Amino acid sequence: MLGLLQRDSRLIDFLMEDISAYSDDQVGAAVRTLHDQCRDSLNRYLRLAPVIDAVEGSFTKVETNDPSTVKLLGNVPVSGKAPGGILRHKGWRAEKIDLPPTPPSQSVTVIAPAEVEVE
Repeated sequence: MLGLLQRDSRLIDFLMEDISAYSDDQVGAAVRTLHDQCRDSLNRYLRLAPVIDAVEGSFTKVETNDPSTVKLLGNVPVSGKAPGGILRHKGWRAEKIDLPPTPPSQSVTVIAPAEVEVE
């Protein structure tokens, strides 16, 4: 997925660039396009859904004790299971993943190949 986000939106290029010399307006303008391109890529290859579909900041019952699904914060009982609490983040899960196959000749450690223009 990281390779696709780089290919479609140059996300890694943006994240690895030192942006301290740019004004907030310049960064904001770049991020708007980057945001749209990344969102399009995610929607093309994944169907995402919240782990808990409720309003953040509202009380919600905890349906599972699986720490990979729900992270309990604050005054957690010793048993690790809470009847409920204030939802701070909905979380995300992939309902469907439809990634293109990686070409057999491509190294799995190379996220994006270097590009060299031969003149």
